[in-house]
Amino acid sequence: MLKASAAVIKIPTFSIPTLSSFHRQAHSTPLSSSSSSSSSSLIVSNFKSGSPFQRLLLLPKMSTSFHSSTEPRPIPPLSAAYGDKTPLPEAPAKVLRRILDSPGVHQGPACFDALSAQLVERAGFQYCFTSGFSISAARLGMPDVGLISYGEMLDQGRQITQAVSIPVIGDGDNGYGNAMNVKRTVKDFIRAGFAGIILEDQVSPKACGHTRGRKVVSREEAVMRIKAAIDARKETGSDIVIVARTDSRQAVSFDESLWRSRAFASAGADVLFIDALSSREEMKAFCEIAPSVPKMANMLEGGGKTPILNPIELEDVGYKIVVYPLSLIGVSIRAMQDALRAIKGGRIPSPGSMPTFEEIKETLGFNSYYEEEKRYATSKGQVSWQRASSNTYSIQQRAQDASQQRGQNSQDPVVEVITPDAYYGPDGSKVPFAGIWSRTLRIKITGRDGIDKLDVRIPAGFLEGITNIVPALGGVNIKELLDDAAEELGGKLLIDFNDAMGDRIQVFLE
Repeated sequence: MLKASAAVIKIPTFSIPTLSSFHRQAHSTPLSSSSSSSSSSLIVSNFKSGSPFQRLLLLPKMSTSFHSSTEPRPIPPLSAAYGDKTPLPEAPAKVLRRILDSPGVHQGPACFDALSAQLVERAGFQYCFTSGFSISAARLGMPDVGLISYGEMLDQGRQITQAVSIPVIGDGDNGYGNAMNVKRTVKDFIRAGFAGIILEDQVSPKACGHTRGRKVVSREEAVMRIKAAIDARKETGSDIVIVARTDSRQAVSFDESLWRSRAFASAGADVLFIDALSSREEMKAFCEIAPSVPKMANMLEGGGKTPILNPIELEDVGYKIVVYPLSLIGVSIRAMQDALRAIKGGRIPSPGSMPTFEEIKETLGFNSYYEEEKRYATSKGQVSWQRASSNTYSIQQRAQDASQQRGQNSQDPVVEVITPDAYYGPDGSKVPFAGIWSRTLRIKITGRDGIDKLDVRIPAGFLEGITNIVPALGGVNIKELLDDAAEELGGKLLIDFNDAMGDRIQVFLE
């Protein structure tokens, strides 16, 4: 026989928005610095004749494209760190093509994840590209020797393109197989939001462009890869920019790399790229072939095979775009090593070596998130997690308050809790669990810093409410613990453990 009294409890619901539910939008206006013809000519003249130190001083400090044209070009606003709602006026490929058609040489640092891509954009660059070398290092901790898979590169690239509003050129390696694989790669890169794709003529497994062991496929197969990429573009109705790369300079000869570049241009490639050219003379000769097709330079920082030239020199040679594949991953490695040495020595990284916590939050978009979150604020009758975690409260008392306010907040979810005075099993015996309904569970969470984060009391019989408040308790057989403690008087510690975040979680029976 069951004798019961009913209490109505309005249970607060907690909704956590996922970052994937918010998509960035793109700006289409190219970014550039402009100057008068007289000042530009003076800079170029002094640059060519000055000392190395004078040349360094003459370089523009925040320009991402260098040109001597007098035509001004507008600078687009930087996208918000979070929740930019600017309508997408053009496809990323169209924006990239406008950059290629604009005067000057354009810089594009390599990114390897969403955060590094956002930093490139917020620094004012017009575009960026994904470095297979850096992605392999960041995602796998492995060298760029063909170990990273097509799926991993595509997944990383999709996260990058969704994080920024500037065009992104993707590293398509060797297309991951024959011409049919190349078509699939191009189509999926288009779906992932890339503005361009770099395709090379290496065999599988491939190797990093400035390391040993590179081999290339035959001329015919190399050209067919580019034709397959162009066919894939046509079949999807896309305008993705095809960057044709050859590694034959090191694998075969310089003359072979020139022949292949001409063949790629004839096949319809949008940009030509010979990796690991070994002199300024070779770079100049490369830029003189197929004059109507833009050329890409790769400035491998830290000691590659290609001479490191500044943007003005690269424009003078004949390049249109220049990429920097190792800057961000390289300084990240060094900074992390320095920080780890400090921590191991019993210190923390010096204040000057890292941003403040407030600056980190601003960079990641916390403030923008909070502003946008206000648009979806719920009614005052609902209790947020922050309030619940900072105040000790009793759900029994809240049940009484909620019962009085039902008419005011009829849209809130209602859970009816039946509280029996006694419960008897099928054989007529009293079940030990019956006494628990008059008891209270106290749930306490203490942070790693020793500060109380949560202190909540709920009816002991309302087991489902526990995991609503503390998900970490999911899977714990609290019913069995309550059965064992049903006849005990006074308080008893039922659960005491540290969760994955290092917080101490305790559950008491009172």
